[in-house]
Amino acid sequence: MPAPASPTADAPAVTPMAFVRAMVAAYERRGLDPARALAQARIAPEQVRRPQARITAWQMERISYAAMQELDDEGLGCFQRPLPWGSYGMLARASLSAPQLGRALRRWCRHHRLITDDIALAVESEGDTARIALRPVHDPSVATEFCVVSVLRNILGLASWYIDSRIPLSAAHFPYAPPPHVDAYEVLFDGPCTFRADHAAIVFDARYLSLPIKRDEAAMNQMLQRALPLTVRAYRRDRLLVQRVRQTLAAHPLDTHNADDLATLLNVSTRTLHRQLKEEGASLQALKDEVRRQRAIELLLRTKRPIKQVAQATGFQNEKSFIRAFKAWTGRSPGEWRGEQAP
Repeated sequence: MPAPASPTADAPAVTPMAFVRAMVAAYERRGLDPARALAQARIAPEQVRRPQARITAWQMERISYAAMQELDDEGLGCFQRPLPWGSYGMLARASLSAPQLGRALRRWCRHHRLITDDIALAVESEGDTARIALRPVHDPSVATEFCVVSVLRNILGLASWYIDSRIPLSAAHFPYAPPPHVDAYEVLFDGPCTFRADHAAIVFDARYLSLPIKRDEAAMNQMLQRALPLTVRAYRRDRLLVQRVRQTLAAHPLDTHNADDLATLLNVSTRTLHRQLKEEGASLQALKDEVRRQRAIELLLRTKRPIKQVAQATGFQNEKSFIRAFKAWTGRSPGEWRGEQAP
């Protein structure tokens, strides 16, 4: 695997130094000196000891690459036994022949138990929601922050690469307390993060599981020449229109009353909007109902706004149509539903 490309001068330093300290600890457990790896990543030894210090994505790629080579461990000390060089490449190749992402991910998770039995990974799906769960098998202490973040970022990056699409997260759960650098999780995981959970998991739209694998063996060979960015950097392109529609409806409730207005905001034609949503197994009306329902419930629960203001903030043109829609969703009027939720 070639070394990472040259750094850029204006790259932001957002990766917590805590991850570097985890690698340094792996060196120390094996009686090795991390000085060479730190130097290659342009990290001064005194920086490592600073609790609030951060590094750039290039530095994270560089020290990870050097440590994997020197430790001969692609797990970077996360597991009881090292994962020899090429372990994760083997998992990626073994999953490439799957026709759809869901099958590829399930195969990847199953094969991960062959290289280490310290953790169990599983793809779980219910309704419109999918999740990749990480649970320790023998010792709960193996689910350290560095282990959890590394493994989940690894599988999320590979999944995005398989389908050539960013996979936006609707939630991410972690089995430890919020770390001092909790703000970095906004970059590491783009969905709302919760801590002190029973186990680690990333949650996303289940429709991504049915998307076809877009890569072939030639693309795999090329990717494995520089695979670390898939783990370290966010995948930008989003191929699933349904997710963009949800985000736009939530961000512009007053400007998306009809399909033409929504299509304009998305830079697609109205015909393309309806056609692609149909191909993805969704309808515009169902998505509007879903986003409006979630927003209405949130406002009714967390605020004391009058029903008329909730209707306006949710994107309804009048209170009467909002009450009618809310009754269809819940069987109760907004006022009745709010009253039932009161302690």
